[in-house]
Amino acid sequence: MKIFDRKKVVFLTKHGKEAVVKPLFEDQTGCHVIVNREFDTDRFGTFSRERKRRRTQLKTARMKIKMGLKRSNADLGIASEGSFGPHPQLLVPWNVEMVLFYDPKDKYEIFGIYEGPLTNFSHRITSEYEEIIEFATKVGFPEHHLIMRPDHEKHKFIIKDIDDFFKLKAAYERCMKRSVMSKVYVETDMRAHANPTRMRNIEKATQDLVDKLMKLCPVCNAPGFTAIQEVKGLPCSRCGTPSEFTEKIVYECHKCGHNEEHFYPYGRFVPAEYCHVCNP
Repeated sequence: MKIFDRKKVVFLTKHGKEAVVKPLFEDQTGCHVIVNREFDTDRFGTFSRERKRRRTQLKTARMKIKMGLKRSNADLGIASEGSFGPHPQLLVPWNVEMVLFYDPKDKYEIFGIYEGPLTNFSHRITSEYEEIIEFATKVGFPEHHLIMRPDHEKHKFIIKDIDDFFKLKAAYERCMKRSVMSKVYVETDMRAHANPTRMRNIEKATQDLVDKLMKLCPVCNAPGFTAIQEVKGLPCSRCGTPSEFTEKIVYECHKCGHNEEHFYPYGRFVPAEYCHVCNP
């Protein structure tokens, strides 16, 4: 018997995320995912900026679950929410995908995460159609869709669902006619159904969530025996001085409170070459 055998899980989504979330979640947990497409999740914000996301990624996911549970007779809720932007240190495009799980009966939540540079998140401003073609090719068009506006990223006139070269040329001509500066703003469409790269990242976040849920508490057998703290101080193999490397991970059960310390899987000591005393 699987952890959520025959339980109903509601998933509120507008942009086809169920294609990767539903089969993975059902196969590994035994639940039945009910997909609700009736609620307009764009009300919480859009990547194309017609509506600003006014809450954090986590709070937005919580609102989606709340709406989903309100509109169904499901036992559990899940929600997916993503974010894009430049990494603050690496200065590369960065994608964070969160898939949140909530059990309203036991009142606990667990989230799965993908975080990394695997994204085609990009844009270009140009007046030349040849540069549009160059940009489109670089970002994986037409499998990855595009969005276009006249002049700049905040122009109210917007064309979405550009998924072939005929639509691309037509969008370019329409935007150029409306342009004041004789330029167009073209960007990658980051909606899940329009972006296969993002969809794969959502799948990775879903797998991370399932992996966490499948780890059961050794005392009460509740799902989601997850890491809550990382303890640094792995000692040097030569002098024993604590380092900045992780020594232990603390796991805790949300239900009974049982916790355990597990040594990080890379050994009990750090090589002396990484010690600030032996190798200053």
